[in-house]
Amino acid sequence: QVQLAESGGGSVQAGGSLRLECAASTRSYSNYCMAWFRQAPGKEREFVAAVKYDGRDTNYADSVKGRFTLSRKRAKNTVTLQMNDLKPEDTAFYYCAAALDYYGIEGRQYNYWGQGTRVAVSS
Repeated sequence: QVQLAESGGGSVQAGGSLRLECAASTRSYSNYCMAWFRQAPGKEREFVAAVKYDGRDTNYADSVKGRFTLSRKRAKNTVTLQMNDLKPEDTAFYYCAAALDYYGIEGRQYNYWGQGTRVAVSS
């Protein structure tokens, strides 16, 4: 069983930055691909970014490429999503997810999910 805990959400003005962290409580953290999804009010959940289990490859949604950076720290069992140049359309609940051997865009392929953290970007 993998437990995921997100932190770092908050409110910021457009153009600002936030850093989200996801801590995984598993000894086999290095075996898991990690991802972030988000869901805005009244909208479906969408993929944001994912990183391969070894940290050597990342995958980003087109809407965040060049603005968001996903990285993982094996020693701390964490993944960090650095979000720069935030826009009002980035407002959503952000969820961390984990999966074995998958770092694609389909949420149903991820086995474990965190509770989410709220990000609000004002214009």
